Amino acid sequence: MITRKIFFVLTVLFLCSFHGMAQGNIPKKEQSKKGPFFSNVTYTGEDEIYKNNPLKPDEFYTPILQGCYPDPAITRKGSDYYMVCSSFAMFPGVPIFHSKDLVNWTDLGGVLNNIDEFNPHDTGISQGVYAPGITYNPHNDTFYMIVTAFSGGLGNIIVKTKDPMKGWGSPIKLGFDGIDPCIFFDDDGKGYVVHNDAPDKGKDLYQGHRVIKVWEYDVMNDKVIPGTDKIIVDGGVDLSKKPIWIEAPHLYKKDGRYYLMCAEGGTGGNHSEVVFVSDSPKGPFKPSSSNPILTQRYFPKDRAQKVDWAGHADLIQGPDDKYYGVFLGVRPNDKDRVNTGRETFILPVDWSGVFPVFENGLVPLEPKLKMPQGVTENKTGKDGFFPNGNFTFIENFNSKKLDYRWIGLRGPRENFISITKKGLQINPFNVNIKELKPTSTLFYRQQHNTFSFTATLDYNPSSEKELAGIVNLQNERFNYVFGVTKKGKDTYILLQRTESGQSKIIASAKIDNIKNIRLQVKAAGDSYEYSYALNGADFVNLGTAVSGDILSTNAAGGFTGALIGLYATTANDAQPQ
Repeated sequence: MITRKIFFVLTVLFLCSFHGMAQGNIPKKEQSKKGPFFSNVTYTGEDEIYKNNPLKPDEFYTPILQGCYPDPAITRKGSDYYMVCSSFAMFPGVPIFHSKDLVNWTDLGGVLNNIDEFNPHDTGISQGVYAPGITYNPHNDTFYMIVTAFSGGLGNIIVKTKDPMKGWGSPIKLGFDGIDPCIFFDDDGKGYVVHNDAPDKGKDLYQGHRVIKVWEYDVMNDKVIPGTDKIIVDGGVDLSKKPIWIEAPHLYKKDGRYYLMCAEGGTGGNHSEVVFVSDSPKGPFKPSSSNPILTQRYFPKDRAQKVDWAGHADLIQGPDDKYYGVFLGVRPNDKDRVNTGRETFILPVDWSGVFPVFENGLVPLEPKLKMPQGVTENKTGKDGFFPNGNFTFIENFNSKKLDYRWIGLRGPRENFISITKKGLQINPFNVNIKELKPTSTLFYRQQHNTFSFTATLDYNPSSEKELAGIVNLQNERFNYVFGVTKKGKDTYILLQRTESGQSKIIASAKIDNIKNIRLQVKAAGDSYEYSYALNGADFVNLGTAVSGDILSTNAAGGFTGALIGLYATTANDAQPQ
């Protein structure tokens, strides 16, 4: 099980010297003539669960966001829905999506896209920023995104906008510790912030003992009001049972009463969602007798079509006025390993009684749902809407505006890429993929357990310190590098495996006439194969299939899913055998 890692002392970090542009049009700038060119990139997902569960006209798939899009939070203004997720050290921070119907989503990029204001340049991949909340305040027609940032000494911050389509304001630091903040606005316009925190000093009872706090919020001055903080949940539903990691709180108001919904049990196999009720936003809060209202922890580990770790949820009224809940879950591969990370799922919620209950949230989750009443068309993967299920994503790098699914790590992608007539050129940093620094790698999330990723590489390295190719990365200490480099006067292709920070060469081959080499990684569950093709010939495997174990959170720990990157470096340490 993964437990929630938290740092209470946030180190003030100096901002790195380079400055990136906000996401959007790729800037024209001089690039190294030695920088590699990538073109004709194709990602294809082929999971059996989608082949075995074709959609009917009135159905859609869940998860709605596949791959590493965890910790979803959602809000609504009129017919517009906005949803945010965690991004950790990926850049830009806090991905945000828009929908009119909860089925078809448009990727708007990231909320925190100014490197001068949010800079995760030397943090581990599972730090950076996580567990956001997003709330629309009708009293001042303003959207608020509140989140914990583990970089630059930011701590808990809030940003605002009148229109999420047009960007967000600068981060405002908030004066409290803990994680997972969420902001709530009452009918009278008063604001409240709830969050996870440690128990009062000296009152820790066991490992994983946490509390939920509430603060009154000064809406005019955007700060919590000193002295108003209060613990409203101690430990969880039943302190005598030593519940762990009560977190991810959200406040709601329905029929004059206040509801507090939280995750409980840790972000792993015991994860769940629980709910409390009160007559005041400051408590006391009474737990539902039917908790948990969502979990997958009660079922056999070897069940088919397994979805696990369900929790960390948020509620919203859908276009049919029915309630829906978005939440995270995982879909392990054939070895029960989690490579695709924690994804965003959705379920209808029955709130006809006192407490909300996720419909079918206490039975094994199914891969598809009925669309909300009144929604007539599933357009996922078409007309600019985010895809789900099995799909193919083709990138020729011939558009001036790069798809938002391409991201940087610890810094903006715009700092090392250019769009040229030959494709995407990467200006390599003198940084290895294993370093805690911004890396010159353009990343795409692994979104399926069975997939292929193919790219054409035009590259002529001049020394053993230069390498370009594909990287499969769970984090800086667990990854595969599949690329082209030099040894003496000869050019080689190699596969390097890094586990717990220790690297070894799995296979290598001398190659000639390397112009426009095709590189491919194919995964079938836990089995990953790396192959290459020269001069339009058939693909040749480099070595035998290898295990994807190091690309799982089971082996590597942390909170992210595996990433696939177009990688270039002048700090290569992988040498052919």
